[in-house]
Amino acid sequence: MIEKKDIGLEKAVIIGVITREQDEVQSREYLDELEFLTFTAGGEVLKRFTQKMDMPNPKTFIGSGKMEDVRQFIEENEVGTAIFDDELSAAQERNISKILGCKVLDRTNLILDIFAQRAQTSYARTQVELAQCQYLLPRLKGMWTHLERQRGGIGMRGPGETEIETDRRIVRDRIALLKDKIKTIDKQMSIQRGNRGKMVRVALVGYTNVGKSTLMNVISKSEVFAEDKLFATLDTTVRKVVIQNLPFLLSDTVGFIRKLPTQLVDSFKSTLDEVTEAVLLLHVVDISHPNFEDQIESVNKILGEIGSSDKPIIMVFNKIDKYKPEPFDETDLIAERNESHYTLSEWKKTWMHRVGKDNALFVSALNKKNLEEFKKRVYDEVREIHVTRFPYNHFLYPDYTEEEE
Repeated sequence: MIEKKDIGLEKAVIIGVITREQDEVQSREYLDELEFLTFTAGGEVLKRFTQKMDMPNPKTFIGSGKMEDVRQFIEENEVGTAIFDDELSAAQERNISKILGCKVLDRTNLILDIFAQRAQTSYARTQVELAQCQYLLPRLKGMWTHLERQRGGIGMRGPGETEIETDRRIVRDRIALLKDKIKTIDKQMSIQRGNRGKMVRVALVGYTNVGKSTLMNVISKSEVFAEDKLFATLDTTVRKVVIQNLPFLLSDTVGFIRKLPTQLVDSFKSTLDEVTEAVLLLHVVDISHPNFEDQIESVNKILGEIGSSDKPIIMVFNKIDKYKPEPFDETDLIAERNESHYTLSEWKKTWMHRVGKDNALFVSALNKKNLEEFKKRVYDEVREIHVTRFPYNHFLYPDYTEEEE
């Protein structure tokens, strides 16, 4: 009989820097996110290390004194992994591994690892493998230091190929093969999208872990995998949704994140074809997150990169049940009231009021708060798009009336 074993979390430390471009507040936010990424990947952060620097050290990312502090902590607590908040060069990774004597990862490598865990379909696995190969290619030198060159002498003269050159060629060939495979799958998916007829396409976009899949489940009455972890959804899911008697297609896409590795942006652009072909975007925002405005900016940046920033967008501020403004002491004459103290009603009067009439919705997908208002807004927008395409169908879709439970 096989005994059940509890798999413990892998011990890890995370390391970041405070620079002129990244102040102390931003550094803390990024490390909060990195800690959540580590937990999602199956790790437990024992300690954070930060250092103020003009710019990261080109050899070891952080200074020698701070590196010694990290090494001592790793040795005393038997830590197996050190994770850095920024992308490390091949030389930095090699130098740090020699000093710390443990596994060294950077933010890109960590995100790739999570993607590899979460990829379910052949398409997602192919995209992840392509990103991993592109990440691996410039780092092969550090992995083959014992086979950097062939031995010289009798019988070894003449044209030849070193071990590292062989490996680079193998990885390049693999990248070319994966790109061809993705092109083939893209062609198949393009045909599938073409076969969906003239139904209006709507896409859920937003930062990772803002509740897109939960909202998808509530609206489409389906069972898309949803979990309170980063990148719970990698594969694009498309469902037919009917509000009142109006049908349309709703897509749930991969979430975005700050400092998204370039390899992943390139590999997953084909996944985001659902976004580029949608005629309406529902930008879901976790309003309970303290830095939701930065997350909105990150999503808008990626939407611009894939050429979808000019589409009609409805802002859906989710998780209102979790939102709690920071308490403000009116008797403190020095303290200044800022955005962290705003109530939801005060937020509605800020820039959110200017995104367009009824284009800022406040809901809780988990607790089903304000969902009728959300359904009505989506129904009205989809109906307008549909009637524009088919002018003689307007009588089929009357004004929205609340459904009886």
